[in-house]
Amino acid sequence: MEDTAAASLPARRPVVALLLYPGLTLLDLVAPYQALAQSMDVHLVWKDLEPVKDDIGVEMLPTTTFADCPEQLDLLLVPGGSGQVEVNGDDEVLEFVADRGARARYVASVCGGSLILGAAGLLRGYRAATHWIARELLAAYGAQNINERVVIDRNRITGGGVTAGLDLGLVVIAEMLGEEIAKITQLRLEYDPQPPFDTGSPEGAGARLTRLVRDDFQAFVGQLADVANTLPERGWGRAREAVRV
Repeated sequence: MEDTAAASLPARRPVVALLLYPGLTLLDLVAPYQALAQSMDVHLVWKDLEPVKDDIGVEMLPTTTFADCPEQLDLLLVPGGSGQVEVNGDDEVLEFVADRGARARYVASVCGGSLILGAAGLLRGYRAATHWIARELLAAYGAQNINERVVIDRNRITGGGVTAGLDLGLVVIAEMLGEEIAKITQLRLEYDPQPPFDTGSPEGAGARLTRLVRDDFQAFVGQLADVANTLPERGWGRAREAVRV
């Protein structure tokens, strides 16, 4: 057989749904999307087909609606963003995430998307990652926070903050299609990170910079905690105490 990248691909492309919502962080979505679309059929899903504006004002067009999204997914992936405060309390969104997530072969998130999975009841009893500012909130949804770039627990694959989305996309490809396809994808994207500073985590940034960023996010994290407390069957009323804000 000819040794080509195409020869390694499966006969059936996996079916993926990425959740859109107003106020999402674009890189949370686009980074894994860029990786997954190389070898999978990806749907961008929202309530309707109207443009969805992200948290810096960029508009994206959904490709399908909740009603028309395939019921049997190989992967459901949820991004984070400032709009997740509203999403975490939106029954229509959570019902969709819970329904498709219960059926999907794999369930994944980037950044604060893990809190949406938690609000939908999909992380109880699972190890999970999220953005460092919200690590304490995962416990409110019955999940155990793991401070790693990407965390795999059974069929749940969760990523840390924002830029972890590309790492997560490659890990998902390796899990679903094998390391060969994941490595080829990484090479195609020339993903060879060499960050100019070692301040991408609290551990590297140090106490002063971490405090400055945490202060910027304090009100947002408090809002997320308050939403968790309105969902006692999912949040158990412990979020506000967990983050102490």
